[in-house]
Amino acid sequence: MQVIEAYKPFEIQEIELTEWKQRPVKNNFFELVLIKDGEGTQCINYNDVSYNKGSIFLLPPLKCHSFNIEKPTKFVFLKFTDSFFKNVNRINIDRNEWFKEASYILSNYNQLPGDIIKNDIDRIHLSSLIDMILQESRSYGESSINLVTSLMTCVLEILIRNIKKSRYFEIPNKSDERITKMLTYINENIDKPELLKVENLADVFMMSSTYVSEYFKKQVHMSLREYIIKAKLKLVEIRLLNSDFTLTQIADELGFTDVSHLSKTFKRYAETSIREFKNNGEYMLLKKRILRT
Repeated sequence: MQVIEAYKPFEIQEIELTEWKQRPVKNNFFELVLIKDGEGTQCINYNDVSYNKGSIFLLPPLKCHSFNIEKPTKFVFLKFTDSFFKNVNRINIDRNEWFKEASYILSNYNQLPGDIIKNDIDRIHLSSLIDMILQESRSYGESSINLVTSLMTCVLEILIRNIKKSRYFEIPNKSDERITKMLTYINENIDKPELLKVENLADVFMMSSTYVSEYFKKQVHMSLREYIIKAKLKLVEIRLLNSDFTLTQIADELGFTDVSHLSKTFKRYAETSIREFKNNGEYMLLKKRILRT
């Protein structure tokens, strides 16, 4: 086993296993897994899917996943850690934009099993990027951090592109395709309250203003207002556990009136105070309902 820590937007590990052992998930933002060789099944929330050479998975920072190894498997785990968002003085990037993109993945990727990559070109790109990150980390360590950070940003872009192409939202399989586009639009613009108004959604999706809320609730089984609030609060959770943003900054960015409004809303939906949540250090709203097939 080889674990390489790269000072520290990420950790990368290449390992061959014949039996899966649950690993700790503390301080894990999320984790990308490349199967270099082997066969078996991946399990998330009691749902199983087969894997083989070239499969690429995204693991959530929750203890709800495992691998059943049928043939010896060589894994590469690329772990996005929270330290990147808290210690970026030496890295010449826009921290806020990088964090927003990573948060989009974490808050919108539905924790179901399966290969996250939907086309062969992106699979080749990701495999090449992961190999470059692995080699840079082995050979140069801290001196290659800027290059590795750029490579990590490319990884994020490919992940986001594939997530937006797929149905990773918790909606019925027979739902109108328009609702998937609407959910994507809402989540992409969750920090822009004016774009989430019923009137604007009606214009964008060519519906009457009186029908938008009714249509949304029928498709998602949740009111538009409640969905938007919960989507914001998932991002609040991510910021509380993985960044050094202040409560004032979080409230301002996500359109809460003030810190008091944020705190009261959070306690109502998460059923715990922000202080208790941070002390506990585990996601609440990001934990999906248990899915069984």
